[in-house]
Amino acid sequence: VQLQASGGGLVQAGDSLRLSCAASGRTFSTSAMAWFRQAPGKEREFVAATAWTGGRTYYGDYADSVKARFIISREYTKNTVALQMNSLKPEDTAVYYCAAEGSPREPLRSRARYDYWGQGTLVTVSS
Repeated sequence: VQLQASGGGLVQAGDSLRLSCAASGRTFSTSAMAWFRQAPGKEREFVAATAWTGGRTYYGDYADSVKARFIISREYTKNTVALQMNSLKPEDTAVYYCAAEGSPREPLRSRARYDYWGQGTLVTVSS
């Protein structure tokens, strides 16, 4: 299984950026997928996640720090997850990692739920 993240870059505060993650090797249509981030000198933290709720719909969950600014999205027929980041702030600067579920009994926001990780893409927001 491989997850390939893309879309990072250098932007100014207030700008928008869209991250994408494509999974290969198995299907994750009914599995949770998420984004985490890690700033220099800090622990990797939860950003947003989607969990399958049946049919072709997903539930979205967000960290308080990004709620109302970031939108996580995915399509049932595609093995991808995206993160639309709006109104970016300097404190959003981090390496962003996409992740796919391997342990569904763990909490949605927990790193322990996700067995598969992308390589990370750097987002830098200047003030």
